[in-house]
Amino acid sequence: MSKQTHRFKCIVTALVLVVGVSLPAFAQQATLDTLYQELLEADEASYPRIESRIVAQWEKSGSPAMDLLLRRGQDALDEGAADIAVEHFSALVDHAPEFTQAYYGRATAYYALGLVGPALDDISTALRQNPRHFEAIRALALLMEELQRPDDALSLYRMILAINPQSAETQDAVNNLLSQRAGQAL
Repeated sequence: MSKQTHRFKCIVTALVLVVGVSLPAFAQQATLDTLYQELLEADEASYPRIESRIVAQWEKSGSPAMDLLLRRGQDALDEGAADIAVEHFSALVDHAPEFTQAYYGRATAYYALGLVGPALDDISTALRQNPRHFEAIRALALLMEELQRPDDALSLYRMILAINPQSAETQDAVNNLLSQRAGQAL
């Protein structure tokens, strides 16, 4: 086999590997883009279903082992074992640092343990990786409320409404903050 033929086969193999690895991520992003558009156009009855589909996409790491770590972390949180959840989510962060749900899950576990600083760090990372992660934005808004920063919380809730305008939970939070602000003005 000539050197040129061998080189061509190596290039083709590399191209196939790159395309094969990137296609699932591209397909997932295309699916998410479509779902976010549907969420913008949703009505009160359909938005919860679309939200759930978005979250289901977020929870797909592309690896069964990483998905298992995510489920174990979520199960530990559900069982009230936040310390165990931190361990699972930390392992997930170590093995899949590009997987946003690992940071979001660990932030939730840190918060449950009263570790606000590490929770904020992980929420920040999650939002850098996925600025449309409305659950992470909501978590940050709740933290801002607890830190007595209602204007920041209100801005964050409005960011969620720009992504998910029908979110009743977010609309209620905005209305509560506006009522509090109006009460303070009196």
